[in-house]
Amino acid sequence: MVVDDHEVVRRQLCRVIQSQPDMEVVSEAGDGKHAIQSASELHPDVILLDIGLPGLDGFTTARHIRSVAPTSEILFVSQHDTTQMVREALRAGARGYVVKVDALNELVPAVHAVSEKKQYISARVADHL
Repeated sequence: MVVDDHEVVRRQLCRVIQSQPDMEVVSEAGDGKHAIQSASELHPDVILLDIGLPGLDGFTTARHIRSVAPTSEILFVSQHDTTQMVREALRAGARGYVVKVDALNELVPAVHAVSEKKQYISARVADHL
């Protein structure tokens, strides 16, 4: 599942995922409320989640998803490249974190890692944790 409030970004993330023979986008959402609803209905393997969402922010959304779809892994995909944001994402229940500027190169390996219950943090911020 791909959750981002910017449709252009959401579409690009979907294209990257759909280009992989072993991956499929089962749902998209532009805000936290719809993300939680879809997650509770579909229990996707991996949820790509932005931080800056209208209504509920990504951290709050992640906490709610953890309760309604505990088997789904959360991978934040965000423009923020600070260790503070990464730590908050992990505290909110994420398994991984990819900085958007690195998404074209890191998204596929990140999705594979978190789907295997392994942590993945963008190289851009991992060295500073």
